Amino acid sequence: MTSKLIFRCLINLISIVPLLTNGQNSISDKSVAKMGASQVNITPDKPTFMSGYGSRTTPFIGVHDSIFASALYFTYEKTKALFISADVVGFSSNFIDTTKKMISSKTGIPLEYIMIAAVHNHGGPVTGNFRNETPQTGYDYPAQLKEKLTSLAVEALKNPVPFHMGIGKGFCNQNINRRVEFADSTIWLGKNPDGPCDHELDVVKFEDMNNNAIAVLVNWPCHGTASGGQNYLITGDWPGAAARYIKHQAGKDVVVAVTAGASADINPLFGPTNIFYEIDVVGFHVGVEAWKTLTQTETFPVKSLQATNTTMTFPGKKPWKGHLPQTSYESGRDREIRLTVLKIGDLVLSGISGELMTEMGMEVKKQSPYSGTLIVTHCNGSSGYICTDKAFSEGGYEPQSTGFMPGVEKPLVNKFIELIHSF
Repeated sequence: MTSKLIFRCLINLISIVPLLTNGQNSISDKSVAKMGASQVNITPDKPTFMSGYGSRTTPFIGVHDSIFASALYFTYEKTKALFISADVVGFSSNFIDTTKKMISSKTGIPLEYIMIAAVHNHGGPVTGNFRNETPQTGYDYPAQLKEKLTSLAVEALKNPVPFHMGIGKGFCNQNINRRVEFADSTIWLGKNPDGPCDHELDVVKFEDMNNNAIAVLVNWPCHGTASGGQNYLITGDWPGAAARYIKHQAGKDVVVAVTAGASADINPLFGPTNIFYEIDVVGFHVGVEAWKTLTQTETFPVKSLQATNTTMTFPGKKPWKGHLPQTSYESGRDREIRLTVLKIGDLVLSGISGELMTEMGMEVKKQSPYSGTLIVTHCNGSSGYICTDKAFSEGGYEPQSTGFMPGVEKPLVNKFIELIHSF
């Protein structure tokens, strides 16, 4: 009797275990953060004009290296979020609004949980970001790009998997302040080793539960201007070179998304040039440092997913002529700045719709309670240059060309911090 009873108990236990296991899995599935990642080639398939330099007068003549867009999809409990980075100069607010609606209708992700950022690559095609730029070739690349970004988002949602995430901090001094005092005492574009410059290189590692790499996110403050106006070949500039290096180390199927930090007044150490030996060296060093940092970065589970956003409106001004600072400014239309903050675990993606001067970005990171705070510029729109008040008193290209009056710095930084503290 004893042996029979034991046998029956074992049979009953075996039949119950799957039920218990299934129940635990279903509970676990609801409480485990998942992610998906995808990447698409967005290189124009027909000749069109390039963006970033007004000196170019004809369409591109070839492709040196393809440009890409990357999507990172996150879901936790009932929350879904999407981050997209693309190897182009920027996106107009209208482009963003239309594309986000297209993505939301296909995926169900709320508009406020979608971030679309350009890496500010000056070696890519016209996207309609600047008013004075039109394709002029009859080839509607921006329309094609909207469709590709929407399909990219849908692809990222297909097979999300549980993941771990790690945030690492490296250092890369291949960037430099570009506001130089010349012999006539004016400030203009150059290379200023004594000017403020954020050399911090942030990398985020995403792995599945078997420690296989899913994606890498890189953030570094630098203009995508290693390639210059004399270059007529499509290129991803230094961000493209950095992504290629990381993919070579991590595997070709790993999605690599590169973003530009606060770099309105920061240029690469090399360029602008059409010599790719020099263009690629910046991205090579970014890639080497990013990979070294990644290998030293531990990953942990993600237990929260939140987003918030706001729009700030400031008095506008018209550009002035020359390099000298002004005592008064000609008024222009009011202009808006969009702020979008996405918090994934301890990672805080702080998106801003313009080119933020490096000191302002450094101040936001300094005041943030989260060490994993990244400033993502050219995000969800195009507000142009956003300058410190000090820059207006000095003159130079950025304050001369900005569409904002002085006085943006303090309220903007304070609002950024307020949004970050709201989590």
